[in-house]
Amino acid sequence: MDIKKLLGAKISNIRKSRGYSQIKFAELLGISTNALSLIETGNGFLTAETLEKILEQFNMQPEELFSFGSIKTEAEIYDDIIRLLENVKNDKAKLSTIYNLIKNIV
Repeated sequence: MDIKKLLGAKISNIRKSRGYSQIKFAELLGISTNALSLIETGNGFLTAETLEKILEQFNMQPEELFSFGSIKTEAEIYDDIIRLLENVKNDKAKLSTIYNLIKNIV
């Protein structure tokens, strides 16, 4: 297991799913785009300060970011969904999309 590559890929995937470009996310973290690229490709590792900023931006706990495929309970999944919804509560377009998806599932 290559923790740097796993963590980097996870950060990259979450960043993209939140709609951040590398440039914008690097600005939010206070690091260079090159440093972020090295982290995301697993060719570099983040500092504790950068880790804290990433967790803050993603609204995540450290164990969530460092979890690679563990099985979550229903309660944990529910809590994750609620936390993710907090990130889009002021975005009508995203909320409408989520609403339609849920409405079609249940």
